[in-house]
Amino acid sequence: MKDDHYRSLLGKRKTALTAVQDSGQAAAGTVELDQSRVGRLSRMDAMQSQAMHLEADRRRKLELRRIDEALQRIDDGDFGYCEECGEAIAAARLEFDPSARFCIGCASKLENDPGRA
Repeated sequence: MKDDHYRSLLGKRKTALTAVQDSGQAAAGTVELDQSRVGRLSRMDAMQSQAMHLEADRRRKLELRRIDEALQRIDDGDFGYCEECGEAIAAARLEFDPSARFCIGCASKLENDPGRA
């Protein structure tokens, strides 16, 4: 029953991220560099907007991957347990981020050692 709740939360988040991803593809398009058609400042604005969109898209893809991994953990029966220490992840943490892989203690430790996360 608990797994159904988290599966629902993850599914809703995945749907929302996919909708945003599908609607924003045009912003990542090639920036027009022809100075006779587009001014220098307009091109700079377009390039900045493109860079911001590409980073947001990268983050969305990362979150979608984390969601898929969490759904797989539900299927495998490993959901809700820290991948580092094996202890249960606090329900409040899972409510906030159902794709969390680590308990708060291990997440804090790993934050100081990003090569291990």
